[in-house]
Amino acid sequence: MIRAIFAGIILGSLTASGAGGAAAAGTFKAGYNRIDVTPPLGTPISGYYHRRLADGVLDPLHARCLALSDGESRALVYSVDNLQIPDAVTADIKAEITRKTGVPAEAIFIACTHTHTGPSTALSGSVSTLPEDEDTIRFSNRILAARCADAGVRALEDLAPAKILLGRGEAKNISFIRRFRMKDGTTRTNPGTNNPEVECALGEPDEQVQLVRFVRDGKKEIALINFQCHPDVISGTKFSADWPGLASTYLERAMDNEIEALLINGAQGDTNHLRPKTAPGEIVPRRYEMSKHMARTIVGAALSAWGTCAPAPAGKVRAAMPAVKVLTNKGKPEEIPLAEKYVNLHKTGRAKEIPGVGMEHTANTAAAYRILELKDAPAETELRVSVVTVGQTLAFGGFPGEPFTWMGTELKDKSPFTMTIPACTVNGSRGYFPVKSAYGPGGYENATSRFKAGVAERLVDGTLQQMAEFHKAAASDAAEGAKK
Repeated sequence: MIRAIFAGIILGSLTASGAGGAAAAGTFKAGYNRIDVTPPLGTPISGYYHRRLADGVLDPLHARCLALSDGESRALVYSVDNLQIPDAVTADIKAEITRKTGVPAEAIFIACTHTHTGPSTALSGSVSTLPEDEDTIRFSNRILAARCADAGVRALEDLAPAKILLGRGEAKNISFIRRFRMKDGTTRTNPGTNNPEVECALGEPDEQVQLVRFVRDGKKEIALINFQCHPDVISGTKFSADWPGLASTYLERAMDNEIEALLINGAQGDTNHLRPKTAPGEIVPRRYEMSKHMARTIVGAALSAWGTCAPAPAGKVRAAMPAVKVLTNKGKPEEIPLAEKYVNLHKTGRAKEIPGVGMEHTANTAAAYRILELKDAPAETELRVSVVTVGQTLAFGGFPGEPFTWMGTELKDKSPFTMTIPACTVNGSRGYFPVKSAYGPGGYENATSRFKAGVAERLVDGTLQQMAEFHKAAASDAAEGAKK
């Protein structure tokens, strides 16, 4: 594996000032808050390469915040119902959180659920909004920043001594690899159900559901679920948190609202809910009903593991955002004229003239935008991954974009922590991170990726190196504690 070059910022002792105050040294505590972040109707909805304005609400959007404290250091882990939040907007949100809580930016882990029915947060360069939408988006972003900060304040105020319990289950047949090798040797994304030209799927989905229970003294228990699949189920022009938000709600209801829950979406870049094969007459739920079905399946897996969760020791809270160097996926000079043509067709309402069917058409469109965007970009750039850990037990590993399934399973398999939670679109959004083998003819994800082959492997390597440092420090803590 290519060794990533990175610079980590290790927060051995975060400030204890700000909301929530300082906890007693050595006492692990957890807190929680959920706040509605649904913007006004008329706000643009992200994605799909065309403009969508929200005209209703299927279910409210939330920012759910988990506060972690060891009495000296604190971290805030967010699950936000949004497709993705650009780096600059994330920086503004984190600055507001820090201003209100005192928690430094490196210890703020903002994971978007990646719902495709959430508000657009991009202020420029978006292919799904118009210039006149910018004021509305700015207003929506201010609401999001203020409410995320409020959720952090309240989660810190909610801190209470907690014990950690860990469990795992499986949610079968709701997540499928969406990239396929075709019989002609090309790769296609979502080639259609029962397509006779499909040779094989390019991988296997990760159907594991991870469950972390924070059992607290005198307060509601907090449950964190980790599952991985693209939340692009509902479509349309109504706000919805899709299956990630519904799963949190359903788990709370299943436990008679005696717990509070949040879901962290994992490595989902090459999966979605679309079944590659169905039997004649098979009933397959669609759109909102499918989203509900997925949420119920995930919650069922969490509940199946609930009673057998194993206790695990807590420890110091550590956080860092190491930088990883990657290569930019610049287009060739000879590709620029065609890219300019496709972008012009898309912007002037003639997108149908861009070749390709279904996701092939989308890939051609997105690749054209990528080539022009990176025309004058440097050959090398940096991406920051996000790591939050608790003792030797729990690790969060966040990627600033859309990781392929392999990235999540590799992180879980090679991390030294008892449980590792991979997360997508964390603290920024830089597009897809395909694995090396995904680069080749055809396929939406590699055509649109801003980074050359090797990006996935470098990001995983950099994250694992930071986790290894934190685990070593936690082991030293344990050894020192044993001597006392």
